[in-house]
Formats: sequence, C-alpha cells, structure tokens
Amino acid sequence: MPDRPASPHPTEEVRGTDGLRATEEIRPAGGEPSPVARPGSAGERGPGGGGDRPLLLIEDDHGVRVLTFNRPAAFNSLTVQLKNDLLAALRDAAQDDAVRALVITGTGRAFCAGQDLKEHIALLQAGDEAPLHTVEEHYNPLIELVTSMPKPVIAAVNGTAAGAGASLAYAADLRIADRSAKFLMAFAGVGLTADSGASWTLPRLIGYGRAMEMMLLGQPVTAEEALRVGMINRLVEDGEAVAAARELAGRLAAGPTTAYAKIKQTLRAAASSELTTALATEARTQAEAGQTVDHREAVDAFVAKREPRFLGR
Repeated sequence: MPDRPASPHPTEEVRGTDGLRATEEIRPAGGEPSPVARPGSAGERGPGGGGDRPLLLIEDDHGVRVLTFNRPAAFNSLTVQLKNDLLAALRDAAQDDAVRALVITGTGRAFCAGQDLKEHIALLQAGDEAPLHTVEEHYNPLIELVTSMPKPVIAAVNGTAAGAGASLAYAADLRIADRSAKFLMAFAGVGLTADSGASWTLPRLIGYGRAMEMMLLGQPVTAEEALRVGMINRLVEDGEAVAAARELAGRLAAGPTTAYAKIKQTLRAAASSELTTALATEARTQAEAGQTVDHREAVDAFVAKREPRFLGR
C-alpha cells in the first residue's frame, strides 16, 4: 500500500504518480529483458509521450522466468493494471512446467514503491470503491501466489522497496539486494496498517520487535542493516542484484524442483503449527518426494558416481 521512499535526486525529473520524483531515463536493471505484454494489458504511455509500453516485462532463460516491473518514472508503483498483469504472470509461472525458478525485479532506481497513490486517490475521488477492496482482490492473492509457488522465487531488490513492494520481497523465498537498496514500511504515516502479508512475513524474517519498530516509526532500513538482521540473504554492489539473482535462479532451476516445492510446503506449514503437526507434514511430504523421478535420479546418479540430471518430476 502507499509508502514514500526518498527522492533519488536525478538530474532530469518528472512527477511520479504518488508525488515522488523520478528520472525519465529507463534502464532495466541487470540487462534488457524481452517485453511481453499480457493479454488485456494495453500498457501506458512512455515518458515524453512515447508509445505504449508494457507495465510488466517477462523473459525466459533456461528455465528461469524474470518478471520486471516497468514503471520507472513512478518508482514501479502498482496500478490496477500492473497488479492484474502480475497476478496473471504468477499464475502462468506456477502452472508452466518449463519455468523452474522465478526472479522478480524492477526497472530504474526502485524495486517497487507499493500502491500507486495517484490512481488510488483519483478512484476514491470519483466515488469508485475499488481501492477499498484491492487488498482482498489483488494483494492477498499476489502474496499467496508467491508463497505457494511450487518453485523457488527470488526477489532481486535493485532499489527502494516500499509498502506492498517491500511486502512482495518479504514473501519471496530469497532476497538479493543492491547496496543502495532500502526497505520502507510507512503505512502508519498515511494512516494505514500493514497489508500484503507483511504482518506475517516480516516478523518471521527479523523478529517481532524489529518488525514493530519498522511499522511504527516508518524509517527506511538500508540494505546493509537488512543483511545484518536477516531481512535479505545476500548483499551485492549496485547494479548486480539482478545478475546475482539470475545466477542463483539458474542453479536452482537445474536442481530438484519437486523437492524445493515440498521444502516450501513444510516450512510454510511449520511457521503456523505445533511440532506434532510439523512432524506429520514432514512425513507426508518426504514420502511424496521419495516417489518422484528426481529422487530416483539422485539415487541412480549417486550409485553411478555421476552428476544427477533433474527434470522437476
């Protein structure tokens, strides 16, 4: 939901959708992904009145799918159309067996600034109640799709992650951040409470006390501090988060993705259950994993003293 990251002070600026200022220059972090507009997405006008561009870029690379937010002039804030595009892309990735790992990132100087305030306010002023239901219709399903994705999800945090954008990163399985990246939970500053699963994910990453401090005070957390407290898994130099995430996703994509899906199930279930229930879940998922093609391949490879060739089955 709405949060306000600090201005990056670019030399050539335009007014962002939530009152923030951002550069007009569009530089996809970590490379130039191939744009693929989802059905029903007309995109939006580019800076300076340029042609329509898709709000979400989609690229496939040897089993790794990269989803890139593409609203750099608005800090990749989330409009209704972008939220719908992301929902469709996540559902497709979950169902596509060719996708074995997923990377989520943003173009420009921000990962994602959360809710697009300009659109949010305009809809409310027009008497449209859609913004009042966006948590149930968009954000909750987005977080459920990420956390239940039957393959690894890596957030490549290339810049500021605020509000629902930060919550999306928390929901990923792993987080890699550029050194200048920041995380911000400023819901209270605009009279709102946490959403997009942050009340569940953030305390599990950094503890109750630190999560409460972030939400009450609304102060940004640097990438260095995020690494120290366990909010992110790896810190890299600026401009390297996407490449590092791609490399890690490639390694995971070559692995036993059926086992990864079971690991995600057991950890998620254990986070909200007692030990007895967790043990039962482990027993069930281990029995299921033991019947997979990947497990048999791992056993055969061990006996033959060769590297396994996992198929995700």
